[in-house]
Amino acid sequence: MTDYYFENDLVSLHYYKFGNGPQAMLCFHGYGMHGKQFKLLEVTLDLKYTFYGFDLFFHKETKLKDQSLAAVKKGISKKELAALFAEFCQHEGIERFSVIGYSMGTHYATVIVEELPQMVNEYIVVAPSSLNPGMLIPFFSKNKIGNKILEKVALNQSALTGMLKLFRRLRFINDEDYKILFAEIGTAELRFNFYACFTYLRFLETDEPRLLKALDEQNIKSIFIFGKRDKSFPLRIGDKFIGKLKQAEVIILDEGHEMIKKDFVYALTNLLL
Repeated sequence: MTDYYFENDLVSLHYYKFGNGPQAMLCFHGYGMHGKQFKLLEVTLDLKYTFYGFDLFFHKETKLKDQSLAAVKKGISKKELAALFAEFCQHEGIERFSVIGYSMGTHYATVIVEELPQMVNEYIVVAPSSLNPGMLIPFFSKNKIGNKILEKVALNQSALTGMLKLFRRLRFINDEDYKILFAEIGTAELRFNFYACFTYLRFLETDEPRLLKALDEQNIKSIFIFGKRDKSFPLRIGDKFIGKLKQAEVIILDEGHEMIKKDFVYALTNLLL
């Protein structure tokens, strides 16, 4: 596995490259993770795919050229995000590719399918929050009052800790979500990144009719993966949308939200080989 930076006017995008196959797969990790999250797939799929695993915005080594609060509040549009990855593909000589995303990363993968459907072979989403992010994410990202509350709280450690405890007590988030989020607010930089992830990505909302049209018209192979014990994004959030697709595969793992493990690799490999 090797790592590189892709530079343009927007971002210094850090990514890992692994696998030796003829087909490209763009990989989008979950919140608090990094571009190596899907490296397990190399074990079984290295002869079919070359994987490009990105550190997403406000994670690890990827940095916006302007990472000010004003730039974060401006946000990024779907077209801007798609243009970034189209430019990346041109840089790497990639004409077609598959996408895989986990949790937060499913929003990136979904936007790319909506905006660049003619380039996509396969659409794989794991714990797909892009289908239904719940109540809190839209409130804190798009609602002006909610976002202002998040800004004030997120940049104050004791306030943010108290807010997470309150949400757990009110059952807005479960114990697993609480542990994940609590681990991500230990420093001022992490708290800023927490706020930035909500705010900068607020325009990456799924347009279901457009996504449905893209998947069906381009005959994109679609795979949806859920954890049987995942309380954050359970199977039921995909019932309506998946039922409208002409062709879709659903994998249900005996896991909670954190499911990028060996069983995930083997279940997905069975559908891709």
